[in-house]
Amino acid sequence: MRHFGHISPAAREGLFFQEPCEFHASSSARLLSVALGATLYSPATRPNLAEDVIKQAGLGVVSMVLCLEDSINDAEVVEAEANLVRQFTELAERPDQVPLLFIRVREPGQINDLVDRLGPAVRMLSGFVLPKFTEERGTLFLEALADAETACGQRLFAMPVLESPELLHLETRSETLQGIARSVDKYRDRVLALRLGVTDFCSAYGLRRAPDMTAYDVQIVGAVIGDVVNVLGRADGTGFTITGPVWEYFRLQERMFKPQLRRSPFLEGRAEELRTALIEHDLDGLLREIGLDRANGLLGKTCIHPSHVAPVHALSVVSHEEFSDAEDILRPERDGGGVLRSAYTNKMNEVKPHRAWAERTLLRAEVFGVAREDVGFVELLAAGLAN
Repeated sequence: MRHFGHISPAAREGLFFQEPCEFHASSSARLLSVALGATLYSPATRPNLAEDVIKQAGLGVVSMVLCLEDSINDAEVVEAEANLVRQFTELAERPDQVPLLFIRVREPGQINDLVDRLGPAVRMLSGFVLPKFTEERGTLFLEALADAETACGQRLFAMPVLESPELLHLETRSETLQGIARSVDKYRDRVLALRLGVTDFCSAYGLRRAPDMTAYDVQIVGAVIGDVVNVLGRADGTGFTITGPVWEYFRLQERMFKPQLRRSPFLEGRAEELRTALIEHDLDGLLREIGLDRANGLLGKTCIHPSHVAPVHALSVVSHEEFSDAEDILRPERDGGGVLRSAYTNKMNEVKPHRAWAERTLLRAEVFGVAREDVGFVELLAAGLAN
């Protein structure tokens, strides 16, 4: 699979200076953690789940979470588990390409039980999403994952969700973060990415952000995100990929403030219609939040609606300017450091302080590609929505 692999080779050639690479479920964890992109969640109760998975793969989705937790009723868990076994078995019998598939469980015991019940169809599974992760609770999940991996003989990744009240509350946050850091470091080779449960954060205070506000505008949430990145997202080799929070979709709610999406990038061809559609569907707030995710060190995003996937992927593509700066910074002759003017002559590139950024940028460029010099977000988004 590859990002933008659902569009034609000719269309990709017209968009990319460097095309996105191909990857697969057995690729390195370092590559896959960046390649997750927009991770689409789906309730495990859906009766045509196998068809849904294949359909979304055809629309550019490369990672999905099939949820047994908050998205379904407590009374539906037993049937949802049985449905997952049926749907994975169907997927294993079909030749269609599928995204990276993860199951979000409720309890550690479900991991071994599901792996056992999946049988040979477990080859379609990339891992598990672990909810309400703390050191005490998370260690039980990770031990169960290690046992299941040994039992089935297949690599299985963990994606812990950081959403517990202990992480949110100021008096317990530091201790909770240090405990999470200890537990995920012990199982570093199995932890693909850390996910943020912002809806649960808001719930603890009876909050719900409006569509024209980002998670970062809710200051108590923004503070937690900053602390999570501070402890768990460092660029010194100890950090993990941390994914962006879910965007809640409010389609019909009245707008209170002016649209935040500038008109200028949307003035040619069908672009103005695209801008109008984005605003009507409250996706201008999503675009702003994705930009803030990136500025705060987050990669990819949890998505609950297919319409969110294309914007996340379009904004994940590395611009030609970013690529040029990153390559200049990482040239062998720059190893000694120093300062240089960017090739675009609009900024200073300081080699040593910007090295970690440049390394991350080139990894993102490998996975999402580099846009041609004259290609921007609008063209990438339009291409992503073409199917």
